Amino acid sequence: MNIRVEYRASLSLVGTVVRYLSVPLVAPFFVSLYYGESVAPFAVTILLTLLVGSGLERLDPDPDIGAREGFLMVAATWIAVAVVGAVPYLVEAHGVPGLVPALHPESTLGNPVNALFEAMSGFTTTGATVLGDISFDSHTRGVMLWRQLTQWLGGMGIVVLAVAILPELSVGGAQLMDAEAPGPGIEKLTPRIAETARVLWGVYAGLTALEIVLLYGMHLAGPALGIPGLAPNMTLYNAVAHGLTTMPTGGFSPEARSIEAFSAAVQWVIVPFMIAAGVNFALFWGVLTGDPRRMVRDVEFRAYVGAMGVLAAVLSLLLFGGSFVEAVPPGGETYDAAYLSSVTDAVVGNAEPAIRHAVFQVVSIVTTTGYASIDFNTWSAPAQYLLLFGMFIGGSAGSTGGSIKVIRWVVIAKSLRRELFTTAHPDAVRPVRLNGRALDERGVRGIFAFSLLYLVLFFLSVFLLFLDATRLSASFTVLETMSAVAATLGNVGPGFGIVGPMGGYLAFTDIGTLYMVFLMWVGRLEIIPVLVCLTPEYWRR
Repeated sequence: MNIRVEYRASLSLVGTVVRYLSVPLVAPFFVSLYYGESVAPFAVTILLTLLVGSGLERLDPDPDIGAREGFLMVAATWIAVAVVGAVPYLVEAHGVPGLVPALHPESTLGNPVNALFEAMSGFTTTGATVLGDISFDSHTRGVMLWRQLTQWLGGMGIVVLAVAILPELSVGGAQLMDAEAPGPGIEKLTPRIAETARVLWGVYAGLTALEIVLLYGMHLAGPALGIPGLAPNMTLYNAVAHGLTTMPTGGFSPEARSIEAFSAAVQWVIVPFMIAAGVNFALFWGVLTGDPRRMVRDVEFRAYVGAMGVLAAVLSLLLFGGSFVEAVPPGGETYDAAYLSSVTDAVVGNAEPAIRHAVFQVVSIVTTTGYASIDFNTWSAPAQYLLLFGMFIGGSAGSTGGSIKVIRWVVIAKSLRRELFTTAHPDAVRPVRLNGRALDERGVRGIFAFSLLYLVLFFLSVFLLFLDATRLSASFTVLETMSAVAATLGNVGPGFGIVGPMGGYLAFTDIGTLYMVFLMWVGRLEIIPVLVCLTPEYWRR
């Protein structure tokens, strides 16, 4: 059989991306130096990226790619960067035999499957973790920063970043960005695709820097204003870490209790940045270029804000009225009565905390950020199922959010409305319109196909994970399994029960963990670019 795909060209470009991944590894390298920690995890990884990347580049010194090669390059790149991202975790846990001693041999990331899961969760901005102990006692500051940095790099897209800064990828950049960018398609903001990539990353970096300045500014301003409780533990490290994980809708907080560890003021400041991260970044470009009304006129933006507003209002009423139960947290033990009493007393009958936690959790779940301002495992079933529903909404197309995306739900709703109209008026010709423009019917069919495929993969994965757990007599509830699949496929992060916001995914078998690595991978690339590479027709000439 003749192979139609120029796979050498695709792998050569993967090598280029891997080689340049050595550049961001310099940041945690110097952080480790600053804190007097071992730099071995990053020195070893930098060396490997340079050697492997250069070796892959030699497969085709002058690569020329089309749409098929673009699919393969993007799919392979995300696997490659996840493997590279796992190396610092493994070196920290095991060291290098004969050269570097193990720094934290007790680390759960010493298991290669767990290390790959953590790295894939980082780059895909999922935020699900198998890190047993999230503290500087069990991990170096450099490694913890690397977790956050993987999310920031993956948020706007590894390949989009490469197109923006590497001239080797400017040819064929449109195919690469179309294969990687979240949503039905990416809007070309400037005449050249590389300039569009730079615009998107510029907006992304600017918002990240703004959040870091505001968070750390609150920490400095608190004592000066006589408000010591404003942001006492939002140190510069924490400000940078949360800036790097909010805008990519990642959720890897260096605090074990996530955003619950910070003041109410900090939680309110983070909310608008999570909302911004779920907005189509092309709309920000419109605002910056003198068309601020474009955002308000956008149908998807109005649906996005409206959906979160409705869910937050309903959840606020549930919390205000006392929607708490004695749930079973990770580990199997019941919650301490004093803790349940504290979270209940803080919210029930108190408008501000009820609204704050409702708004924060709805925004965090819908945008797939995955932060937690409170342990929502303590909430009642109606409140938890409302959040589960939010996991399927997602952010906007062209944002860093995951899941199905608001634009698809808008098109589906408009299509169903058209179907009802044409049923009553058989002779009518009524195209589906979005922001005043008629959509191509092929695009509409593609949205229905993707949404159906997403739901089929979701239910199939729930069955497979439940089957794997049953095989080893592990006790997972249906809600826990459903939320784990929804959280990994939709790149959300936390689920409910044992995979809740203060828990993790350590209880799954290696097979189940690897399968969720697959779900994060296909979920980030929105299924089609990965699955198309697995079909025989893709490879045949």
